[in-house]
Amino acid sequence: MSALSRVLIAGALSVTLASNCFAESPTSSGTGFTVTGDGWLMTNAHVVQGCERIEVKGKGDASDPRIDATNDLALVKVQSTVPLKPVVFRQAPTRLGEDIVAVGYPLASLLADSVKVTTGNVNALAGLRNDTRYIQISTPIQPGNSGGPVVDRDGFLLGITSATFSKQAADEIGITAQNINFAIRASVADLFMQSQSIVGQSGGRAADRQPMSTADLSDKVTPSVFQILCYGKPEEQASITPSGAATSLPTPSASALIDARGYDAIGFDYRTIKDVTFASCHEICEGDSQCKAITYNTKYRACFLKDNVVALIRNGDAVAAYSSAKAADVIMSDFTSYSGMDLPGGDYKRLRESNYLQCFTACIGDNSCKAFSYVPKKSECWLKDTLGRPKATKGVELGVK
Repeated sequence: MSALSRVLIAGALSVTLASNCFAESPTSSGTGFTVTGDGWLMTNAHVVQGCERIEVKGKGDASDPRIDATNDLALVKVQSTVPLKPVVFRQAPTRLGEDIVAVGYPLASLLADSVKVTTGNVNALAGLRNDTRYIQISTPIQPGNSGGPVVDRDGFLLGITSATFSKQAADEIGITAQNINFAIRASVADLFMQSQSIVGQSGGRAADRQPMSTADLSDKVTPSVFQILCYGKPEEQASITPSGAATSLPTPSASALIDARGYDAIGFDYRTIKDVTFASCHEICEGDSQCKAITYNTKYRACFLKDNVVALIRNGDAVAAYSSAKAADVIMSDFTSYSGMDLPGGDYKRLRESNYLQCFTACIGDNSCKAFSYVPKKSECWLKDTLGRPKATKGVELGVK
C-alpha cells in the first residue's frame, strides 16, 4: 500500500471488539442521521458495507441498504411508528472558516455510549489533491464518528463525517499533522439521494435569525442522529480506506483489458451494443482491434466501445475496461458523472459545438472549474466554478470534481 493510500483512514468505524465477544456482539459501529421522515438514514458506505446485519440503535434492524462506494455514502431504512425528524440540507454554499458542529458516537465502546457533540471550523473547501467532493474540518474525529452529520450554527447540513489524516501517513512524511479531518459535501449526498429517488429537505436561515448556541444546536440536531451497529463484518474490513484516498491506477495484468468498476472510460464511442452482459461487452472489445476501452452501463445493460481512452471518471452505474497498452496514458480523474442532473448557477464559461470529451478535458485543465454540465442536444458545455444545489434535469450530463 502506498503512502498516499494510507493518508485517509476511516474516522469512522468503531474499535473492533475483542474476538472473545459473543457472536451477537457488533463487530464495528458508526453514526447515521435521518434524512426523511419515513425512516431513511444516511451514513458512510464503509460503516455498513459487508455487514450481515445492520442495527440502528433504538430503532431496530435497518433494511434495503443503498451503497455509493465511490463517494463513501450509504442509505438505510428503518421502521418507525412515529415520523422521524430529518436533518435539513443547507441551500447556501459552504463558507471558508465558518463555525460548524459534528455530531456522532465516537469510541462508544470506551467512552459514554451517548451521542457526542464537537465544535470546529471549515478549514478548506476541498479535500486531498483538491478533491471538491470534500471539505476539510477541524472538528475532532474519532473511530465511530463516521457517517455523522456536520452542521452549521443553524443546524443545516454541510457535510457527512468521513475520514481523518492517519498517524501512519504522518509518520511516513515526518510531519505531525494535527486535526486534519474531512467531511463529504452535503451536495454530493444530495445527488446520491436523488439518484435513489429519495427526497430530502432543504432550507436556509431566516434573515433576522441569530446563530444558535452549541447547547441549543445539540437539542435540535441530536434527536436525528443514531448509532449504527454492524454485525458479522469480517475483521479485516475494519480499517477500510474511504474511496478517493488514492488515485493510482490498477497494476496492468496479463489480460488485454484492465477492469475499473465504478468508472466510466472517457473516449470516442464508435459502437453501442444494447442488452448484453458485461462479460459479452468485454469479449467483443477484446476481439476488435479498433477497441481500446469500454464502458458498460449496469442499469441499462448497454455496452459502449471506444477507439481511444484518455481518462476514467467515477460513475456508480458503470464498469470500465481499457487496454493495458494505454495504462500509462490514462488519467484516473477525481470527477464523478451523473446523468439527468445539473447544478444550477456557477457558470463562468460556455463552449459551443463541443462534445463530452472536450467538455471534460476543458474542465480538468482549468483550476477554476469544479464541475461541468454538458447538453448533448445542443453540443454545449458549461463550466462551473461553484457547486450549487443539485437538480434533476433531463438531457444534461453532469461532471463534478
